[in-house]
Amino acid sequence: MSDAAQPTAAEVRAAAEAVKAAIDRHLDAVERRTGDDDPAVYDAFNALAAAAEVYDELLYDRYDEVTPFEIPGADDSLPPYAGPAEPSALSVLIRRDYVVADPERLLAQAQRLADVDAGPGAEDTTPVVGTSVHSALGVLFGEYEPDEIASRHKEFGLEEGDSTLWVSAGEAAPEPGEWLGAPFEDADPELVVCRFDVSAVFDEEDEPDEDFAGPAAGGA
Repeated sequence: MSDAAQPTAAEVRAAAEAVKAAIDRHLDAVERRTGDDDPAVYDAFNALAAAAEVYDELLYDRYDEVTPFEIPGADDSLPPYAGPAEPSALSVLIRRDYVVADPERLLAQAQRLADVDAGPGAEDTTPVVGTSVHSALGVLFGEYEPDEIASRHKEFGLEEGDSTLWVSAGEAAPEPGEWLGAPFEDADPELVVCRFDVSAVFDEEDEPDEDFAGPAAGGA
């Protein structure tokens, strides 16, 4: 960036003051919140994030320094929200990945469920899962809600992978059966109000560098 395009020291100072004001506004909204989904808290949160991002950019452009702020909704996460200001409907899109870490445990649990569903005295008609992981998964997900499987995944021989949840806003609820043929076709990132991601990659980013031995002792 050329010197002519750099922000002035006064602009950086003004951005810092805006962050301070946004922090006060956010704290005030939190202290006065009326519930978990208080719109005043949501608005103050977004204003604080925006102010911190502006300050971070100006500080870097002017002084080549950075802040410790981690701004939610970074450039590689979601585009700017372009949905209705007052949504009257919403959709919750969930994806959870699993690895079949222990097929034998999965098969045993699925067979147990099949035996229980068949009831006593039905040995000749009890569905047999056998060695089919495909059948075992069908039995498992047919018996339990996805949230229960997520909380008990180790019990079923599964290992968690990445997961994400999108809350998407809309003007009106779809007609019954309207999207069943292609449930994720209309997922529009610009309509996402908020999202929650879980991934091992985040844990790896937070791990300290094992090769870093700390600052060297001594001096000139």
